Amino acid sequence: MAVVVLWGALAQRPPDPAFKPVMADRPVVLPDGRSLHVQRHEVTIAEWNTCHAQKACTLELRARADQDPATTPATGLSYVDVQEYIGWINATTGHDFRLPTADEWDLMAAPVLPDAPDPLFSDPSLSWASAYLTDGVAPRALKPQGSFSTSPEGIADLDGSVWEWTQDCYAGASEGIDPARCPAFFVGGEHLAAVPFLVRDPARGGCAVGTPPAHLGMRLVTDDAF
Repeated sequence: MAVVVLWGALAQRPPDPAFKPVMADRPVVLPDGRSLHVQRHEVTIAEWNTCHAQKACTLELRARADQDPATTPATGLSYVDVQEYIGWINATTGHDFRLPTADEWDLMAAPVLPDAPDPLFSDPSLSWASAYLTDGVAPRALKPQGSFSTSPEGIADLDGSVWEWTQDCYAGASEGIDPARCPAFFVGGEHLAAVPFLVRDPARGGCAVGTPPAHLGMRLVTDDAF
């Protein structure tokens, strides 16, 4: 009941443009011709804690003494946490933000991600070994925004140490599962990974080939310019 009352109160407020995220210089043009507008940087600790301060995000984040909350990506986020933030930012700004799909994330990150290495074994039955014996190349340390590459559209840090949640469900052999009952979701990063929806620390749970994701964060996209 308290959650319903909170979202009702937020929805009654006039939109506040001050909370709108900074978007990349240019949209990503999708294969079907649509434009996808992408947040320039990942959501930061300071941005996240604004949501917490307004009692819309349950989790409160703390930056280390050597980190600036205004420029440090918010990490340690589960899929459930992320949905709280999206609900808050949409209600607060009056705009429709969402997570990218896995395909959208791959497309916007392709210009800055390294090419996949050649497999170590040619035998198809050993493809799993090739993946697990290949070390990741992305740095593991959490760094301030702007520490990594920038795409031609102006999207920063897609090749950094933060893997970003997408809206695509990973359900194993199950098909047609209700997204509200999805057990895990794909995250975008150096390689394909699927992480259970409640996991905040990828070292404790996940399903991926290669080096496990270092950090779990988020980046907003929208189909409509503003």
